[in-house]
Amino acid sequence: MKNFVSKVQRFLKSEDGPTAVEYAVMLALIVVVCLTAIGSIGTNASAQFNNIATAIN
Repeated sequence: MKNFVSKVQRFLKSEDGPTAVEYAVMLALIVVVCLTAIGSIGTNASAQFNNIATAIN
């Protein structure tokens, strides 16, 4: 049992995992990519709707 407790304590003290700063950077990059993709899709969709409206008239 002592062996298990010491392993759990070592795991909790370990700092090998990503930090909050790294998560914030990844989140910022994901947001930038999403906004770029949404802007591009919106521009293309607007152009297509304008083409359709012109063809109908």
